[in-house]
Amino acid sequence: MGAMDDGTFTIGDLARRTGLTVKTIRFYSDEGLVPPSGRSPAGYRSYDADGLARLEFVHTLRSLGIGLAAVRSVLTGDATLAEVLGEHASDLDARIRALRVHRAVVRSVLDRGAGVEEIAIMSKLAKLSDGERRRLVTEMLDEAMDGLDVDPDVAGYLRAAMPELPDDPSPGQAEAWVELGELVRDPGFRGAVRRLFERQAAERADGTAARVDTSKVAQDAIVARVTRAIASGEPAGPVLGEVVPLFLADGVADTPEIRRWLAERLELAADERGQRYWELLAAINGWAPIPNIAPVAAWLAEALESERAGALGSDSSTVG
Repeated sequence: MGAMDDGTFTIGDLARRTGLTVKTIRFYSDEGLVPPSGRSPAGYRSYDADGLARLEFVHTLRSLGIGLAAVRSVLTGDATLAEVLGEHASDLDARIRALRVHRAVVRSVLDRGAGVEEIAIMSKLAKLSDGERRRLVTEMLDEAMDGLDVDPDVAGYLRAAMPELPDDPSPGQAEAWVELGELVRDPGFRGAVRRLFERQAAERADGTAARVDTSKVAQDAIVARVTRAIASGEPAGPVLGEVVPLFLADGVADTPEIRRWLAERLELAADERGQRYWELLAAINGWAPIPNIAPVAAWLAEALESERAGALGSDSSTVG
């Protein structure tokens, strides 16, 4: 059925042309989005060709999920169509990303068998966006470094190493995303990070930071040697004799005082929570696996402390 004799349309005509319900068209009309062009002799609303085009435009935007307020802003000229569509596209991107994260967690729940803990993970994940996660990490670092003279290179590296969850994360990445949020909110972890930075600042102030060879070659050699010692159960005394010089910069003598200082340093590095922080970042960002150096630091700290207490023999005592 076409237009009335005067070329206008009733709500029923519009409904048949557009496939919308009479109720929906009346709602758009009442909202002022598709105002009638006039009234029939019987008092019914009538719409002209512009009204039909306007209705189809409104219906198209609404079918894309654009809200009434945004549709109205385009019709009134307060916003351009491009502006509204651009903002809506950004909103869709964020929602799609969140849904992908939820999907990854749900799949993980299904793989392990659903339970209360898994549902809790899903709930927490839904409340944390990528921006909120980065803010939590930034706030933790701000608190840990507040008022301290931290090495700017170290601070810059830590602030640049932010969690960036991919658009289509794996279940493992989604779980790491949740665990990282819990870790950086943990007061115990925050306190440990603060103590680490306090020591670094103190070493920068008194010049003792220069005692250590921070090269990757030295660090790799230390980790490799101690890892072998842990695996084989070697006596700690001879291993310390090999490893302690690897820690030290050129010209720094291996003395009892130096070993006490190293033991204190290594106790802080042995905190598994710090290791876990980097493992979670690596999992989220798709980095190569982070070697676990916490057991190496713990072994060395215990060996040095045992030596200081006189518990190590040169040939037979072990740590572990």
